[in-house]
Amino acid sequence: MAAAPPATAAVGAALREEDERGSGGAGPRMESSDLGSRQQGPIWHRKPSPAARQGVIVNIIHSVKGYHSKTIRFLNVAFDSSGDSLLAGDHQGNIYVFDLNGNRFNLVQRTMQACTALAFNLRRKTEFLVALADYSVKCFDTETKELVSWMRGHDSSVSSISVHGSGRYAITTSTDTAQLWDLDTFQRKRKLNVRQSVGIQKVFFLPLSNTILSCFKDNSVFAWEFDTLHCKYRLPTPVEGSVLLYKVFAVTRDGRIFVAGGKSNHLHLWCLQSKQLIRIIQMPAKVRAVRHLEFLPDSFDGGSNQVLGVLSQDNIMRFINIETCKLLFDIGSHEEGISTAAVSPNGRYIASVMENGSLNLYSVQALDQEGNKPPPPMFKVVKDWSKCTSEANKQAMRVTSGRSEWPWKSKGSKIQTRLLKLQVNSSFENKENELPGGLNKKRLQALLKGFGEYPAKYRTLSALAHWSAIFAETPYIPLLAFPFVKLFQNNQLICFEVVATVVVNFCQHWFEYFPNPPVNVLSMMENVLAHHDKELLQHLIKYSVTSQVYAWPLLETLFSEVLTREEWLKVFDNIFSNHPSYFLMIAVAYIICSRAPLLHCNQTADFEYFFHHRNNLDINVVIKEAYHLMEATPLDIHPQRMLDDFIPLTKGQYPVFNKYPTFIVDYQTQERERIRQDEIEYLRERQLAHELEAKAQERKAEDEAWYRKQELLREAEEQRRKILLEEEKKLAEQKQRLAAVKRELKVKELQFLDASRRRFLKYQQDQRQMELKRLDDEIARKASMREQETAATVQDVEVQRLELESQRQLFEQHLIKDQEAVTKEMKEEVDAHQRKVDLEDHLVQRLMEIEREEKQKAQIVAEENLTKAEQKRFDTDWRLQALHKLRRDDQNREKHYEEIAKILHDNRVKEAELLKTMREAEEKKWEEVIQKKAQLEEEQKAAAAADEHRKQFLEDKINDALELAEKLQREDGYFERLRDLKARRTERGVELQRVPRSGNICLNDLSASESSSHMSLDRRREELACQEQELMAEVRRLRQKLTSQAQTRRPPSRFQATKWTP
Repeated sequence: MAAAPPATAAVGAALREEDERGSGGAGPRMESSDLGSRQQGPIWHRKPSPAARQGVIVNIIHSVKGYHSKTIRFLNVAFDSSGDSLLAGDHQGNIYVFDLNGNRFNLVQRTMQACTALAFNLRRKTEFLVALADYSVKCFDTETKELVSWMRGHDSSVSSISVHGSGRYAITTSTDTAQLWDLDTFQRKRKLNVRQSVGIQKVFFLPLSNTILSCFKDNSVFAWEFDTLHCKYRLPTPVEGSVLLYKVFAVTRDGRIFVAGGKSNHLHLWCLQSKQLIRIIQMPAKVRAVRHLEFLPDSFDGGSNQVLGVLSQDNIMRFINIETCKLLFDIGSHEEGISTAAVSPNGRYIASVMENGSLNLYSVQALDQEGNKPPPPMFKVVKDWSKCTSEANKQAMRVTSGRSEWPWKSKGSKIQTRLLKLQVNSSFENKENELPGGLNKKRLQALLKGFGEYPAKYRTLSALAHWSAIFAETPYIPLLAFPFVKLFQNNQLICFEVVATVVVNFCQHWFEYFPNPPVNVLSMMENVLAHHDKELLQHLIKYSVTSQVYAWPLLETLFSEVLTREEWLKVFDNIFSNHPSYFLMIAVAYIICSRAPLLHCNQTADFEYFFHHRNNLDINVVIKEAYHLMEATPLDIHPQRMLDDFIPLTKGQYPVFNKYPTFIVDYQTQERERIRQDEIEYLRERQLAHELEAKAQERKAEDEAWYRKQELLREAEEQRRKILLEEEKKLAEQKQRLAAVKRELKVKELQFLDASRRRFLKYQQDQRQMELKRLDDEIARKASMREQETAATVQDVEVQRLELESQRQLFEQHLIKDQEAVTKEMKEEVDAHQRKVDLEDHLVQRLMEIEREEKQKAQIVAEENLTKAEQKRFDTDWRLQALHKLRRDDQNREKHYEEIAKILHDNRVKEAELLKTMREAEEKKWEEVIQKKAQLEEEQKAAAAADEHRKQFLEDKINDALELAEKLQREDGYFERLRDLKARRTERGVELQRVPRSGNICLNDLSASESSSHMSLDRRREELACQEQELMAEVRRLRQKLTSQAQTRRPPSRFQATKWTP
């Protein structure tokens, strides 16, 4: 651990021999903008010319002015979707927006904690996402400067934020999980969890597609469908023998080429369409690890970007063409290294966060010019997987500075290439990057990625503070350690030990008057200056310029502000090689050698500026003057008398440093701790307030969602009700149409029945007319016969005997004719009786049909009433269900079902009783019909007996008349009486034809007149019609009586109010 001046001088000599890309004092000065305490203002004050400054448009720093100024480091940077606005966050949580077109910057938010990731390409252009050190992600508005939303859910720091092309979704990635957010509602949609042993490197959206790419620490890469989050594919395992562990990734704007890199100088190029590794690019040997990858867009490449920016561990970002394998340009250097970078989507700007905490803005157009191109590239193409691997004579291109050469032919299927040797000796750089056994570089990189900087215990200043508490309170310690940090930036342990050696030996008695400057040391320097240049001292005293103005700035910065790198190394070679007092002497020598410009200064600001900036001074003269002062200064005022000799650091452990007023340091430590606790309490209360506000907003959103849901339910219910009303209206219209159709069918049926009845009546009327016509013809015939007989009798009066004989013969002929007439009359009587029987059968069939129709109608009416009742009951149940659906359960529903079943059973019983009653009534009617038939038969028998009696009576009378005729034949006028008797007998025969009778009738039997027979038939028809009407009326009365009795005996059931529950 010991460090001696010769060893340190050797380190400085080695650093001078290292190949540098330019010194701090050479070249034109770039445009620099200090934000300071301003919240808004211009970015640059004059038009920049990036071509003259290696492409740098402006260098932006954020410093805090005070007794000792300090710079606040920028950590992250992001462009918006247009590429004309830039978002940057620093270590203290200040978020700035830089408008590159309008040349304005604006402080949009103070988060009070470091940011770990930024995103500025949301759908709402004024909003941006920032991931903070407390593992939360917040959304702010650049115009209102207010908090839009607060998203929590990560258990470790968020390393990246990827926004979908639509700007409506975002993926936040940490080492243990990746979460998908909806940026409209700021709610988490999905969460990707992995095993702790695997870990997540990065999860991001592919451009121009709905695909999510997830990269894990075991080199596995999965592609997921954004809508369903189903795995689309997985990239195969890299080539065998590759030791490259993927850590950084980049994708072209068209989403076709995927590049991965890590702790190696190899880059793997994948084609996402074919899912194959198509190329491996090897960077120069100077590149041992890739820290960041970024494609440079071009307006004319259609999204298939060809230029790739590669940021390596040496803090230089090289831009290469992945097709032609040429290095186009690079940015950054060893002195001004790059920590991270971002490229604008339009390809015009590159924003880089530098190692010193500043922000550089580069012009791509200026970098890409021919005059600013760097030396030839030093990388190669190892394998080209886009071609078929089975080809034996495969060739690869060797990269040179300006042209391409064909290499030797390959053997087998492997590709042989020649590596270009580097021109710069990198052995010292390798030694600087070697870490001692106590530090783990992988762990340091993980901590740097998570927190944006190394933890305090791994940094030089924090190590000094842990060594002694005074250094945590001393404001100028960063200035003192700055040059050594720059020298030993790759080995913090050596840097700490060198700084500790300087503090112990060359900063003796500095902390005795803490927190004031070392007045005793400054007094020694003032005594030396008074002895060697009293005029200059008087001039300084004249203008109230004390040693704290002209000496202390040189001491606290160790000359780093006034000397170049080479000058500083030369000075400290001499300081480390001499007594510690030589350090003070060289400061006095610097003042004495600058006496000419100092004597011309008469303003305090001029003196301050002089000792804080570089001046045109020969450092060799200053060194010689310091040696002269060491020899010419009297011993009583010589600093050597007050300072001890050089003492190296002790071996085994560091020495105890306690040469300072402990009570002051302890008081400041306590005050700082109190302030820190107050800040923590304030932040906790603020976070609690934000959480309460977020909960209130969440409750408000839930209430609004509930009300919206209720409104939608109400609208849906209203819509369903309208649909039901429309359906009911349609059903009612259909029922009306059905009833109209039924009425029309019934009317047609009645019309058909009426037409049938009229046709039958017409048929009967025609039959009657034919019968009357036949009777008229018979009467006319008989009248003509009587006239013929009368004429014959008149002609034969004179011949009586002949007449009697002929009369007898004629009488016999008449008897035969009468016998035939009687036979014919009997046949007609039988036909009339058969027609009567058929009519009665038709009436009985009609009665049965009417009964059946009435029964069907009653059954249909009962079914319709039952259906209506059931429909009304179901409607009632549905409405009651909508009103009381929270009060009924399955038990009530079963009870209601049982009641409904019971009611249906009762209805069936009632229907059975009604049908039984109707059957009984029908049987009674049939009994009455049978009785009436029996009565009709008895009446017919009585009529037959009366006819027989009347026949016998008529025969007796005829016999008496014949006897009387025989007796009167012998008397005068017997012929006239006989003729009258025959006429009466003929009339009686006509009457007897209308009444049914049995047996043989004599020719001389007579019937009633024709008019009496017609009246008898009409009267019989009227009696049958009256009987039919009385029978139908009695059936209707019986049905009404049965219905009223059933209603009186069993009143209609009243349904209890029920409700259907789902």
